[in-house]
Amino acid sequence: MEDDQLRELIKRCTEQERSAQEQLFKLFYGKMMGVCLRYTKDQDRAQEVVQESFIKIFDKLEEFDFNGSFEGWVRRIMVNASIDAIRKRNRQPFSTDEEYVFNNRSSEQEHDFDDDITKIKAEYAMQAIQELSPAYRTVFNLFVIENYSHKEIAQILDINEGTSKSNLAKAKQNLRKILREKFVNIDHEK
Repeated sequence: MEDDQLRELIKRCTEQERSAQEQLFKLFYGKMMGVCLRYTKDQDRAQEVVQESFIKIFDKLEEFDFNGSFEGWVRRIMVNASIDAIRKRNRQPFSTDEEYVFNNRSSEQEHDFDDDITKIKAEYAMQAIQELSPAYRTVFNLFVIENYSHKEIAQILDINEGTSKSNLAKAKQNLRKILREKFVNIDHEK
């Protein structure tokens, strides 16, 4: 959709035109459902988050100033709503275990893992990510997929940077284990 068309659609949405709101919803639903699915464990919960988020989007639409990507603005609302949903479900979902030891190999291992993960079929990776705990899944998504820094993640989740780093490292360890198990099971099915 062209910028001018999007501006016109947003203008019509701010005027409470239902058909425009429906069009905007349909335009972003698929992508935003994918975003929310990365954070929530199941499709029903992701759908709830998307719908709740669109209510917020329509309420705050007049605040969007076109000084950035509209899709980015919508995505940020979806991510924040997903994190809020996790918080509501689990009062303290983020590990405060700071005893994880980082050594010089941790950044080396991160690069090795990043190279390995790109070789895996997306469906297996997404299934494995869904099996992570909410805390690990959230930090992994924010860092690897949304490209937030550990400092930003710490601010968003109200944790410290060390906890973010620890959760990411543990998420990657768990993903390796889950993916190894999945691939062993796949090999045995043939």
